[in-house]
Amino acid sequence: MIKIEANAALKKTDTKTKTRKIKASSWVEMVPSKLWVVISLLVAILFWTILSVIPNTSRSFPNIFLVSESVITMLQRGVFWKDIASSLTSVVAGFLIGFVISLPVAVLMAWYRPIRFIIEPWIQFVRNIPPLAYVPLVVISAGVGRTPQIIVITIATFLTMSITIYHGVRNIDPTLVKAARVLGAKDKDIFMKVIVPASLPFIMTAIRLGTAVGLTSLIAAESTGASAGLGMRIRALNNTFESAPMLLYIIVIGIVGLIFERLVKLLERRFTGWQEKRE
Repeated sequence: MIKIEANAALKKTDTKTKTRKIKASSWVEMVPSKLWVVISLLVAILFWTILSVIPNTSRSFPNIFLVSESVITMLQRGVFWKDIASSLTSVVAGFLIGFVISLPVAVLMAWYRPIRFIIEPWIQFVRNIPPLAYVPLVVISAGVGRTPQIIVITIATFLTMSITIYHGVRNIDPTLVKAARVLGAKDKDIFMKVIVPASLPFIMTAIRLGTAVGLTSLIAAESTGASAGLGMRIRALNNTFESAPMLLYIIVIGIVGLIFERLVKLLERRFTGWQEKRE
């Protein structure tokens, strides 16, 4: 009798817990996604406001009004749009070059063991080194200006994307490749009709990570004697202790990252809409 009563009590508890979860889930689903964005933004602004009034953090986090006014200040100096355009040029160019190089390298590493044994250890070795460490060597070799910026971003994005794509190709079901060979497919056909479609989700993940790495390595890339750019301007403003425009530029980098994220999501819906995802 005691066991039966205990089991009944447990069942009642489980039922109540499931009911609460269903109610919570239904409540969350009733709120529109755009409203969640507004709520998230308001929470962030509230947190920012609190930091701006605390004595220890107020100098590093000036209030939103001061940061908004700094937009006009940087526009009057004639550097705001110039810095954004310069950084976008370097990031996009470095990312594209890194992607074009990483795709065949990753496939070759996954396809041929000797190439994997030779290249993969060095990729794993270099990707653990912060870009700031090898920036001086890049400057010595390529000089100052746009070229070393693109080289640094290319290296950073290549290292991340090549490993991601490599694991994607390695995880392809070998039965698919064997079936294609039995049907008389050549290596070119296998690559285009089996490897690429099957590893496409990993390629999209690599693109997502590559854009993020390109932006995070921007500060290091623009320490190569750049005359304009978001990262270069942050360092210059740091030297003059102008925290409001410095925070503005940091926010701009975050906004650019969100735009890249949205673009990648659009590509994912277009090319990997068949993939099941958990919301």
